[in-house]
Amino acid sequence: MLRIAALAAVLLLLTGCGADWSEPHPAPSAVGALGPGFFAAPPHPEATITPAPGSWDAVRPSGGYRVVLVTSGADAPTKNLVAAVEEWAGEVDADLRTVAITHPHDLVPGITRALDLKPDLIVSAGNDLIDPLALVTASHLSQRFLVVGAELAEPTHNVTSVDWAGASFRGEGLGASSTYDPASFTPERCASAIRAGVAAVLNGLTGIVVWL
Repeated sequence: MLRIAALAAVLLLLTGCGADWSEPHPAPSAVGALGPGFFAAPPHPEATITPAPGSWDAVRPSGGYRVVLVTSGADAPTKNLVAAVEEWAGEVDADLRTVAITHPHDLVPGITRALDLKPDLIVSAGNDLIDPLALVTASHLSQRFLVVGAELAEPTHNVTSVDWAGASFRGEGLGASSTYDPASFTPERCASAIRAGVAAVLNGLTGIVVWL
């Protein structure tokens, strides 16, 4: 019974999942180009870039982009991030699936469930996921991760983060580059975060922090 309860705590919601993910598909690519001011020079690993507002607007993924959103938390910032990812996926016709984790003991298993789907990109929303992601991501270097509204303290080359003043949580017991402010997670800021982050990933700008 405990085993069943633990599995039930990780809810896998399938959204727009007409395609069979067990079948291979063409490697994703960027459609459209980054605008002036997205970055001045190719960033080094773990660097922070501050793109010009809107310099990511023309970029979208190629068709059939497979994305898993891993989310944990019922707070307003996490809800706004989730809504922004879902809205973006609908706009660009990404194939989005969601792993919603409802119990703290299931954080790592939930991330593992997302990995098992072998998506093009795993997006995380919720501060509870940061410490588990720090444990998991370095062991899965071929999988690309995008963290929105937080960041890993020492990301590997496959982890990209989008952050801003008020949203720079880096894990329990670690210092942040700004004071956490839930009010900073506006729908507009969250929408910019997913779009700027995906634009960076599609253009090979990974292992960095995109600062809005």
